[in-house]
Amino acid sequence: MRTARIGEVVRQVRTWDPRTAPDGCFRYIDLGAIDQRTKRITGDRTVPSAAAPSRARQLVRAGDVLVPLVRPNLNGVALVGDDLDGATASTGFCVLRPGGRLDSRYLFHWVRTPRFVAALTGRATGQSYPAVSDRAVRELEIPLPGRSEQERIAARLSRADGLRDRRGRAGELLDTLVPAIFTEMFGAPEAVPGRWARKPLGALVSMMSDGPFGSDLKTAHYAGSGVRVVRLQNIGAGEFADHDRAYVSEEHFATLRRHPCLPGDVLVATLGDPAPRACVQPSWLDRALNKADCVQVRVDPAVATPEYVCAALNMPGTVAGARRLRFGQTRARISMGRLRTLEIPVPPLPAQAEFSRRAAVVGALLARHRAAVAETDDLYAALRDQAFSG
Repeated sequence: MRTARIGEVVRQVRTWDPRTAPDGCFRYIDLGAIDQRTKRITGDRTVPSAAAPSRARQLVRAGDVLVPLVRPNLNGVALVGDDLDGATASTGFCVLRPGGRLDSRYLFHWVRTPRFVAALTGRATGQSYPAVSDRAVRELEIPLPGRSEQERIAARLSRADGLRDRRGRAGELLDTLVPAIFTEMFGAPEAVPGRWARKPLGALVSMMSDGPFGSDLKTAHYAGSGVRVVRLQNIGAGEFADHDRAYVSEEHFATLRRHPCLPGDVLVATLGDPAPRACVQPSWLDRALNKADCVQVRVDPAVATPEYVCAALNMPGTVAGARRLRFGQTRARISMGRLRTLEIPVPPLPAQAEFSRRAAVVGALLARHRAAVAETDDLYAALRDQAFSG
């Protein structure tokens, strides 16, 4: 398949200074407006022209493709939709406007390929804040079949991508079910006066343990297999994220353990956003080691269930109330001692058990849904690789 440099098949984009029209407003797309997972613009905002950021300069049209010039490995690209025609994009983007030889959707799917990402990342400079130039993007090559073939490829990939998007939206709805069940059964944790007596977390547990700090557990200790290390990125709000896996050897684990993290333990992230956030260690992970700022909470079964405690910790009112427990300027965290004092409402144990049963039903639905999403992701990737391999 013949190729062309991207710069040869895109058009020039007009720039302007919104401050020349100080009485108006404009739609602004900055780097933070892009949802990296869905590759969609979800955070654009209306800005008074008089308060325009210095980077607000590029006038975009429907069909333009936005490629961030910073952290290219994250691939936070997006396609400008009809609703944002005439908006203004940050100069932190390379704005690609296809000419007559290039289909817009075809270009959009191309800039999402591993080949494009690897080529662009290879041109980045800077360690802590890698960046590329607008010129570097335009110098990269793109496979360029005839226009009708581009449209056929783009239509096929867009159908698969649309299925991914619909399943992703369904997953977002499923994610709201457990909090909704919690609120329906128990009310909001921050309600005053509350329906239930409030107790500190420390009164509901038989064990709490933070992970090893400093030189006891460093990246150099990680191994290809052994005992799983629970890190901050593995703790989602109500979900154990089984990615970015790390392990330590059995021998190193033996030098660290006070006790292992076991299925049914509540794992609480006390650093990051939000903090706290919690999940229950899944049954398939029979043993693990928690890292620093990942607090293991073993609930006392005589007073609470893990699923209830986990959900209570993740409720917005609890997270908001925990802000007073954070300390530190650059990376605010909650110490394990302070986490012990965090109060949550404690309904009767039979009601908690019923909540756990309902949460388990939702969890099973989510597991099946995530498997279906993974299949759709694989389908899209396979079709994309096939399309651009010639």
